[in-house]
Amino acid sequence: MNRKILVAAVQFNIAVGDIAVNRNKVFTALRSIADRGVQLAVLPEMWSSGYDYRHLAELATETPAILDDLRQQTANLGLVVVGSLPELTDGKLYNTAYVVDTGEIIGSYRKLHLFSTMREDKYLHAGDKSLVVKTSVGNIGVAICYDLRFPELFRKLALEGAEILCIPAEWPKPRGEHWQTLLRARAIENQFFVVAANCCRIQGKLDFCGLSRIISPLGNILAAAEEEDIELIAECDFAEMVKYREQINILNDRRADIYGTP
Repeated sequence: MNRKILVAAVQFNIAVGDIAVNRNKVFTALRSIADRGVQLAVLPEMWSSGYDYRHLAELATETPAILDDLRQQTANLGLVVVGSLPELTDGKLYNTAYVVDTGEIIGSYRKLHLFSTMREDKYLHAGDKSLVVKTSVGNIGVAICYDLRFPELFRKLALEGAEILCIPAEWPKPRGEHWQTLLRARAIENQFFVVAANCCRIQGKLDFCGLSRIISPLGNILAAAEEEDIELIAECDFAEMVKYREQINILNDRRADIYGTP
């Protein structure tokens, strides 16, 4: 396998409740990274609005139009884009990550683990399925923010063939060290690439740490952000992943007879 792709994590300070501002930031960033040859972009969690809980149901009604615009944008730019948006279905709100591949929505993932500390469970419903989807750039697994603390999910994604793990997030500053450590751990233990896009700086009463990362299956930091608005770009070399998996065959050496299958 001699496959290499350029990937990006788009990190920015989300304007809470202001879809127009956030949409402009994202679409400008997508055009910029496409001009630099990027094929896969990951956006932060709830990138269109942030956690504007009081107005989230109303804001979610704009999501179908945002997705239509994103479909057109990715078709024009030849991009795969992953990011989470508020979804309103049958009167229920979800935090849903969409995988849009050059004009088509080919997968969606509703966040499984709701962060009670930020009252997510009071306003949102949890999903009930994981997601690995075949895209034009490879097999993508998706998780959202707090999911990162539940390693069973990521092993399931690896067993289902994920090559690139995409993580939209709104991870607060007090636990930035946890964020960085867990991202590397998920990459190393499952031998896949991790592309993690966090938001940054202050939103309301919360301060988000940024620290978006692109990490190799060996745990090497391919690109790292601090707290600024940035389009983080790195190359993913699939031959490196295949070679490492052949050298240390973690998935084959598992003892599912002892601890089961996620």
